[in-house]
Amino acid sequence: MNRVFHRWHSPRLNRTMELLEFGHAGMPVLVFPTSLGKYYEYEDRGMVNALSAKIEAGYLHLYCVDSVDAESWYNKKVAPWDKIRRHNEYEAYLLHEVLPLMTGGNGRLAVTGCSFGGYHAVNFALRHPDVVSHCVSMGGAYDMTSFVGDYRGEDFYFHQPLMYLPQDDDGWYWERYQQLTLILATGENDICRNDNIRLSGVLSARSIPHKLDVWGDSTGHDWPWWQQMARTYF
Repeated sequence: MNRVFHRWHSPRLNRTMELLEFGHAGMPVLVFPTSLGKYYEYEDRGMVNALSAKIEAGYLHLYCVDSVDAESWYNKKVAPWDKIRRHNEYEAYLLHEVLPLMTGGNGRLAVTGCSFGGYHAVNFALRHPDVVSHCVSMGGAYDMTSFVGDYRGEDFYFHQPLMYLPQDDDGWYWERYQQLTLILATGENDICRNDNIRLSGVLSARSIPHKLDVWGDSTGHDWPWWQQMARTYF
C-alpha cells in the first residue's frame, strides 16, 4: 500500500501540521480524527487495515489529518469566540492547503470521521457542499453547546448544524445538499445515538437526503464497530 507522510508549516495556523496519505488512486477521502486525535490514529486503530483491500485496489485514497482541537473546542483557557476563531483557521487550512493536495484543485471528495471526527466531517460537508460529495459519520456528536457555555454568537451558530440547518433558507446550499450522500451511522448502545437521531430529524424536516443507520447487536461507541461500519459504507 502506498503510504506517504506529509509535513509543512501552515501559514493559516502558524504551526507545523502533519498528515498521512494512504493509496494511489480512487475517491479522495478526508479523514478527521476523534477528540484531540492525531493524524496517525486511523492507522493505529485498525481503520486503514479495515479498508486496505479497497485502498490497494485504487478505489479509495485516504488523507488522515491532524486536529487542533486542543487549541480550539477543547481549549479551556480561552474565550468561546477564540475557540471558534482557531477552528475557523483550521478550516481554512483544510480548504486551502490540504484539499489542493488531495484533488489537485479539481473534483470533489468524501469526508469521514468517528465520534468528534464525525462532527468535523458533517459540519465541513454541510458548510462546503460544493466540494464534498460524500460524508460518512460514525458515532458522531453534533451538539457543541457544552464547549461554549452560554455563548451563542453568530460565529458559533454557523458551526452548529442543529442550529443553522432549521433556519437555512439559502437555496444555494439546499440545492447542493440534494447531491450530497450523507450517512449518519451509530449504534443502539452508542453514547452519541441521540445526537444522530436529533440531526436526522432536522435533516428530514428540511427535506435533505441522508441515511440514519442505527446498528443493533449491542453496537456501541468504539473502534471495532467503526471498523465494520467503514467496510460497509466505503
